[in-house]
Amino acid sequence: MAKISLTLIQTFYQVARHGSFSGAARDLNLSYQSAANHVRRLEQILQGKLIDSEQGAKRISLTPRGRALYSLLHPELDIMLERLTKLIENQRSSLRVGMPQAIFFYLFPRVLSRFREAFPEMEFAVYERDTVLAELVKNGSLDVCISERYFGDPVVPQRLLGSYRLSLVYPQEWGEPPQQHDIPRWAEGRPFITYEPGQTLRNLAVDFLGRDGAIVQPAVSTSGSSSVKRCVEEGLGFSIIPSWCVGPEDRTISSAKLTNLPEVRVYFGNAGFLQKHPMVQQLFEDCRRELVGPILDPSRSSELSLPSL
Repeated sequence: MAKISLTLIQTFYQVARHGSFSGAARDLNLSYQSAANHVRRLEQILQGKLIDSEQGAKRISLTPRGRALYSLLHPELDIMLERLTKLIENQRSSLRVGMPQAIFFYLFPRVLSRFREAFPEMEFAVYERDTVLAELVKNGSLDVCISERYFGDPVVPQRLLGSYRLSLVYPQEWGEPPQQHDIPRWAEGRPFITYEPGQTLRNLAVDFLGRDGAIVQPAVSTSGSSSVKRCVEEGLGFSIIPSWCVGPEDRTISSAKLTNLPEVRVYFGNAGFLQKHPMVQQLFEDCRRELVGPILDPSRSSELSLPSL
């Protein structure tokens, strides 16, 4: 079989997406006839018809084989082309990684230190996000994401790194911590500091505090755990944050690990076509070495069937 060129694949993809040769030709800056010739050449190489079109018809239809090929390409081809464009524009090797602000601030410098021993010349661009990480990977804006959300999207395969517990934190002058089952009642009337709407940890905390119909009204909402914790240190209220945000040096706040809340899982995800890329593989291994054990609880055997590459 003759080699298939990216040009032929890209032309077919755009024809299938637009439903016409003319639409694809406009996108690719080709003539109508060139777009049609590219598809015909691909059909010859694959020895099968991909598109049905009648003479003079403005719209085309895909054959069963054409639909199968389009489903295989979408949306991976867009992500790959976006990635190639970025590489060519920058003319420098880079890895774009998204993660919640707290994970980068508290945990990631040690991972980054190890990773840069292997790739000292590469730019490591970090996007501190909690929401929209899957979409940023899918549209080509990110290569890798570390998230507390499981997307369930085959285009962004995820591996479970481990899990952690949340802790109640409050100004030390408030006294002894309440019993865990009493926390929702203890919290009533006290100012609650939490994350911006939509963030995973805010949702978990609000669900916990709102048990038995209690109304949860945050006093302050901010973007990440470092900001939330700072507000608690200043005596502005209490919060529920990752246990690894609190250390022995934090002398103005008290904390209590919440074992009655579900563990928060942390996933490593990437664009599917990068799953065997050496930089992505190195980063995953560095995350496991630096985080699993010292910070994150290892995956249990019952969790091993969860998403993997």
